[in-house]
Amino acid sequence: MRRMEGFRPLFVMAIRRQAMLVRRAVVDDARAIAEVHVRGWREGYRGLVPAEILDRMSVDERESVGRGMLADMDDSAFTLVAIGEGQRVKGFCSVAAPSRDEDAGAGTAEVAATYVDPECWRRGVGGALLRAAVAELLERGWGEVTLWVFTANDPARAFYESLGFEPDGATKTGHPSGQELVRMRAALTN
Repeated sequence: MRRMEGFRPLFVMAIRRQAMLVRRAVVDDARAIAEVHVRGWREGYRGLVPAEILDRMSVDERESVGRGMLADMDDSAFTLVAIGEGQRVKGFCSVAAPSRDEDAGAGTAEVAATYVDPECWRRGVGGALLRAAVAELLERGWGEVTLWVFTANDPARAFYESLGFEPDGATKTGHPSGQELVRMRAALTN
C-alpha cells in the first residue's frame, strides 16, 4: 500500500490560476453541497447508474439530509468544502472516523463521499479536498484511510490511485444501482 504524504491542514491555494479555500462545512453550506452532490451524480454516473435513479435525485432531499448531518456532526466525522470565486462551493469531502466497515481495521478512517461540481472537474479541487481531509486525519492520529468507488468507474479509480489509494481486496454490491463497489485504501504518513 502506498503512503499519502506531504499534507497540510485547511489551506488556501491557487489551482490553475483560481484561488480556492478549503474549510470545514457549516450547516449553511448544505444547499450548495446538495447541488454539487446531485450534479456530480447525474454527470459522473450516467451510464453506470440507471437513469431513473439519477432523475429521482432531489437537491431538496439531499439538503435536508445534509443539514441534519452537519448539525449533528461530532468529533468523529467532518465535512470539508472547497470554496471558489464568489464564495461558491466547488466540491466537498465527508469523512467518518473510524471507518464504518467492521473489517477495516483499527486506526482506519473512511472517506465517505467526495464530489466536485462537474464544471470544476480536473482542476485540482478533488485532490485539494482529499489532501486537506488526510491532513486532518493525520493530525488526529489515524494511520489509514479507505473509500468505496464503483468498480466500473475507471476515471475515479485512476484519480484515487494517483493520490496513493489502492484496492484492498474488499468488494460489495448492494447499492440501489446494482453496481459493484471496490474498497480502496491508503496509509497515512507525515
